[in-house]
Amino acid sequence: MYIPQHYQNEQLDEVRDFLRKNAFGILVNQHDGRPWATHIPLELEEGGDGNDYLVGHMAKANPQWKSFGEARQVLCIFNGPHSYVSSSWYREEEVPTWDYIAVHVYGTLSLLDADALYDALDRLVAKYERGSASPIVLSELSRKTLRQMRGVVGFKIRIDEIQAAYKLSQGRPSDHARIIRELENTGDPAALEVARAIQRHGKRP
Repeated sequence: MYIPQHYQNEQLDEVRDFLRKNAFGILVNQHDGRPWATHIPLELEEGGDGNDYLVGHMAKANPQWKSFGEARQVLCIFNGPHSYVSSSWYREEEVPTWDYIAVHVYGTLSLLDADALYDALDRLVAKYERGSASPIVLSELSRKTLRQMRGVVGFKIRIDEIQAAYKLSQGRPSDHARIIRELENTGDPAALEVARAIQRHGKRP
């Protein structure tokens, strides 16, 4: 994606943390001659080979997976908080804008066998059941319920490139205090997240 240099975030530890916290992404590839996208959880994991991977699954009824072997490189899109920023919050006249965080991941996809798919789903369920009053454990489900896994295709994506856009009013540091205050005054959860991100990044040298 197009990212002006001053909006690029090359702090990989921070970007990895973002991917873990915003793991519901969009997987895009070419299918039947046109772009195809599916909204699914894509979990960031470290591989034993020293590479980072995104691990996911989708229904076999979704025809997208049938094209994975044709074009192995795919695009995964992750959206973070975003908010409108009014130019009335600036000291000088300017046009309004939009602040946001977005990450694009390009990678090489390969399918998982049945055992690897089970392990991936086990990790996924354990992650999101953590903190539940009555957590579900995959191994404790009945064989009848687990047979539903036959209708799922698992895959992993070796990460080849990460593009991270953190557009957080970097060009207007003298207006940050007012922008943060106005975003907080909206009461909108996404705007509050953007305000916190501006505050964090504004403190960097």
